[in-house]
Amino acid sequence: MEEELNYVTVTFKTKSISTHEKPNRTETVYDTVKTEEQEWNPVAPEKVKKAPVYTLLHVVAVSLGIICVILVSAVIALSIHLNTVMSEWNRNNISLTAQNLLLQHKKTNLERQKEELTKVKDGLNWTIGVILEYETFSVKTQCPQKVCKPCLDNWVWFQSSCYLFSNYYLRSWQRSLDTCRQIHADLVVIESQEEQEFINNHTSAYHDKNNGYWIGLSKNEMDTWKWVDGRSLNMTYWKTQEAGNKGSCALSLPSADPLASWDKVGCDSRNRWICETRALIKSD
Repeated sequence: MEEELNYVTVTFKTKSISTHEKPNRTETVYDTVKTEEQEWNPVAPEKVKKAPVYTLLHVVAVSLGIICVILVSAVIALSIHLNTVMSEWNRNNISLTAQNLLLQHKKTNLERQKEELTKVKDGLNWTIGVILEYETFSVKTQCPQKVCKPCLDNWVWFQSSCYLFSNYYLRSWQRSLDTCRQIHADLVVIESQEEQEFINNHTSAYHDKNNGYWIGLSKNEMDTWKWVDGRSLNMTYWKTQEAGNKGSCALSLPSADPLASWDKVGCDSRNRWICETRALIKSD
């Protein structure tokens, strides 16, 4: 392309040097000025298109940053709230656990007190029942200083019964039974192995090996062994019987083997005896 020439007229005004020169005179100078052609550099279509994308990404990035800040703030706030709630829950849990232990302790104490009161109640009912069996009950003898003794003097307390072991007199079975009933008792009724062993431990040999202690067991009219309270014989502790021994009353002999110490003898033979009555105080 050929270069274009532009003509420019430049006028310079001169200062007045002399009064003799003509006014308003101007000098005209012609010069040639060549201007460089400004290059036209249009924006590439790709750059025009990329500008809005860059702006959109910037907005999205800023928005995501704001959202992240909000989320982090929310998480921190929730964490603080959760920690506060958990701390409060732990305090409440510790408090409730302590209260529960205290209530369990109180419950245990109340249950123990209930058991003790139940025992006291049963004991009182037992004592009242025994007293009501008497036609006349001597409070001064049985309950001195308003405290009842389980048994009278010279009687032996075992479980819920009192036992009197005669040591001086010898009587028949029927006479011994009458003697026991005069003092509100009966000839002993043995109900367990423990009771049999207890009786054997409190008897001693006297005179000869055939003498012992009457117990409340005898044959009735039907030739059946019965206890004095009418109960049938469920367990026996008979010794090895000699031939021809057909006695109708039972005698407990002092023996090295308490489980084989009963003997069948004639009811008119004279022996010691054992009385039994209910104790005023029930055994635990």
